[in-house]
Amino acid sequence: MPSHQEKMIHHFPRRIILVRHGESEVNEDEGVLEHVPNHKIKLIKKGAEQARATGRMIKEIVSEGEAWKVLFYVSPSNRTRETMEEIISRGRTFEKNRIVGVREECRLREQHFGNFQDLEERRKIKRSRVRYGKFFYRVPEGESSADVYDRVSSFLEGLWRDMESNKFSNEMNLIVVSHGLTILLFLMKWFNWTVNQFEELANPANCEYRVLELGPDGEYSLASYHQLDELKKWGLSDEMIEDQIIRARGLQPFLDRKCLVAPTDDSASDDSIGDYFDEK
Repeated sequence: MPSHQEKMIHHFPRRIILVRHGESEVNEDEGVLEHVPNHKIKLIKKGAEQARATGRMIKEIVSEGEAWKVLFYVSPSNRTRETMEEIISRGRTFEKNRIVGVREECRLREQHFGNFQDLEERRKIKRSRVRYGKFFYRVPEGESSADVYDRVSSFLEGLWRDMESNKFSNEMNLIVVSHGLTILLFLMKWFNWTVNQFEELANPANCEYRVLELGPDGEYSLASYHQLDELKKWGLSDEMIEDQIIRARGLQPFLDRKCLVAPTDDSASDDSIGDYFDEK
């Protein structure tokens, strides 16, 4: 008879995929922020092409078995909604019968920088944020990363309740289309990363995605799909990568081998972490 944990895992989504929006009008002309509200910024042609390509790659990831489904959560900004529409490609990439739903989620919106933004003031704010620390720095008339973290945390608490009340299944894949900082704070909350660890993370590129995949112990991990050199490139420390590997493979194999501590010598090569955890 399956254990309670095994029954719960059966109702967890197979994957949670976080996608940053494609390139937008700001990439062509940052001055658009002086006269167009941030949430009304649209994708450009290149951004739409990026989103369609990302959609094809995501479909390859999720389309295993016969019963796979996708559920989209999307920030209310024009550029995120347009990215989602291009990922779906109006039914050409994801057929309608595979899409359980599309949920606009305001808590996944971009960090608020104020209203219309003077470019020189925006540049000063970014310089000040680097000096002060990007998590606690509050944008004048806007939000700090800590504020965004709080609303992302509220969203995740609701998502966890849905998972625990069996509202999903193991054939389900959740696709979250949002913004770079919001995605980093989603990961910070999910994996209980510290403020210092957050400060070292690299922002995802436009239409870059992060795949959290369910492991044998009911934990999600970035290491199930992504290569270790990718995790290092994104700013994860050896300790953070070790945690991702344990989440991906389950704790018991490491207890059996008594090798829970990854090497932390600064002289270790980039490949040493992967070599250390490879099955012999």
